[in-house]
Amino acid sequence: MASWMVSELFAVGGHDVAVTLTPGEAGIFTVKLDGDLVFDKASEGNQTPHLGRVKEIKAELRNRIESVARSRK
Repeated sequence: MASWMVSELFAVGGHDVAVTLTPGEAGIFTVKLDGDLVFDKASEGNQTPHLGRVKEIKAELRNRIESVARSRK
């Protein structure tokens, strides 16, 4: 699951996004962008995100990345 999610998140930002996997206990899974928490499995009942939720996470990341890119122009 983790490697699939990494590839999905990398697809959103490409080479502009660094994806880091950090081992943890009990299925820890968080997604952060520039230090801001986008997703935390623990706060969502320790459930692995379903496909619809993964799409929401990707959309959130895409929106944040695009917003930063627009502000730099």
